[in-house]
Amino acid sequence: MKPFVFDISLTPVEAFSALHHLPYSLWLDSADTAHPAAKYSFIAANPVETIEAKDGRMTVTNADYQIAIEGDPFTVANDRLQAWNFKNEIDGELPPFQGGLAGYFGYDLARSIEKLPATAGLNPHMPDMAAGIYDVVLAFDHHKNKAWMIVQAENHRDAEHKRGYMTHLLNAGSHTRRENPSVNWKAKDSPYDYKAKVKKVIDYIRAGDIFQANLSQRFDAVLPASFDRFSHYLYMREINPAPYAAYMNLGNVTIASASPEQFLTVEMGHVTTRPIKGTRPRGKTPKEDEAQQKELTGSMKDRAENIIIVDLLRNDLSKVCEPRSIELVDLCKLETFAGVHHLVSTIQGQLRDTPLNLLRACFPGGSITGAPKIRSMEIIEELEDTRRGPYCGSMAYIGFDGNMDSNILIRTLVYNGNKVSLQAGGGITADSNPDAEYEETLTKAEKIFRSFDTRKARKQA
Repeated sequence: MKPFVFDISLTPVEAFSALHHLPYSLWLDSADTAHPAAKYSFIAANPVETIEAKDGRMTVTNADYQIAIEGDPFTVANDRLQAWNFKNEIDGELPPFQGGLAGYFGYDLARSIEKLPATAGLNPHMPDMAAGIYDVVLAFDHHKNKAWMIVQAENHRDAEHKRGYMTHLLNAGSHTRRENPSVNWKAKDSPYDYKAKVKKVIDYIRAGDIFQANLSQRFDAVLPASFDRFSHYLYMREINPAPYAAYMNLGNVTIASASPEQFLTVEMGHVTTRPIKGTRPRGKTPKEDEAQQKELTGSMKDRAENIIIVDLLRNDLSKVCEPRSIELVDLCKLETFAGVHHLVSTIQGQLRDTPLNLLRACFPGGSITGAPKIRSMEIIEELEDTRRGPYCGSMAYIGFDGNMDSNILIRTLVYNGNKVSLQAGGGITADSNPDAEYEETLTKAEKIFRSFDTRKARKQA
């Protein structure tokens, strides 16, 4: 097997408008530098195999069979990726994902790695992991304004057959964008209850249990019958561009993310992770915006929050990277996005293991758990009423060539039937102010709320 490349003249919106209705269709964005929009987009559908995990059990489905497997989801995913004997070649002139495994790894996969309590409410119809193995990928380079169909095949005849089928799907599907009705959100916690939970985290910190924990609050809504998830995603992308946005359709379950946060990237064995900790809203005027930036960069609390997670991630990377290869490139660098300012650090290393073992070693991301990680997750399980599901997990691709990119699934909508949920959180430290932490969650959710054109959301929250 080897890659065959065909030029195409489509935009990502045009391509995914034809494919988004298909099960296991996905659209992933990625960036090579901090930027409010992505450098690359990758679109895939019609995988040759799918892998779903729920409560430690995996279901592997392809054209020949469907089998149930018990074991570690990361190991099973790695084994299935290796089982497809596609050649490990990559064209350096093309975007980096040219076929492989792609999908989401939900936060609750942590239970396959660590023993955690079971007190939060369940998400019974939500897979812990859902990924496909794709032999055809549409790849877009927004800097070069070029696009390609990349086909993994045994020979040119096989490649032309796969190209023809994907072209048929692109020509057969269509989507008319439409206006969506307003959605009324309801917060799981009252402001008083959420602030009380922040105080409880602070009590744990002062008792010496942890240094930091990421506590979120959840908002839920019931969707009108005429609501169009993909039309909404296109609008959300316009008003809240994000370098690691993602969309995945699993049928009853859909994930739509406007994530600004890179989790783990592997390029030719070189690992990069960029944790976000520290947030301020954008100002309404240039002067107000500058004031928010200065307040954030001068905040000892936000810097401490970031540094704690940097130390945690350096420790996680040390499990799978070459000794003495881990390097701190940037510490608490200010980066600006559509709705917020963030502090972002960058850590790099040289991988000595597989990308999926790297993902396992660092999962879930320290920026959305806390430190120490296991005790923080125990506290999250105690204080958050419902398990997180996809939220704070990762959407990722792992190429046949061993390259990988992944995000942290924040600023993310999870659709399940006629319901949708949104969570927003922040790192709680000993210096946290419960009122300020509550407002920070609303700041992070505000752009998503606005994309639903419901001005009541903030008041209801």
